[in-house]
Amino acid sequence: MNKRITFKLNQETRSVEVEPSDILLDVLRDKLGVKSPKIGCERGDCGACTVLLDGKSVRTCLILAIEVDGCEITTVEGLSRAGLTPLQESFLKHDSFQCGFCAPGIVLSATELLGKNPHPSEAEVKEAIAGNLCRCTGYKPIIEAVLAVSGKWGGRV
Repeated sequence: MNKRITFKLNQETRSVEVEPSDILLDVLRDKLGVKSPKIGCERGDCGACTVLLDGKSVRTCLILAIEVDGCEITTVEGLSRAGLTPLQESFLKHDSFQCGFCAPGIVLSATELLGKNPHPSEAEVKEAIAGNLCRCTGYKPIIEAVLAVSGKWGGRV
């Protein structure tokens, strides 16, 4: 039994028909063409499928699509509508990513952190990105990039 759900995706109202068992990750990628949430572990461990759901970072592989009816979802594409954010520019400046597979999830987790806490400590940055696995960098340039931009973006992370 399919159900039509309506939600905001990157500030645009979207409506899509889903089955009760459809996972949000699959709906975003396969039905709506949003490719930044990556298919990783498919059990919430790696953070590759992270998006912001009503401003909070969540793993889309753990959420049924039907649960987001009436909600607002932001992906990396939504952050970059007006060009790169200062946080994204800081990640580039600090060579924070190599393969880039983890980048969307980490960018969104760090965006949530800076939105709540504009001046996080190193420990707070580490905690905020703890659910995002990166095999390439050892996290040091990622943490440095978040700390470098903290408090300097004027509300736009």
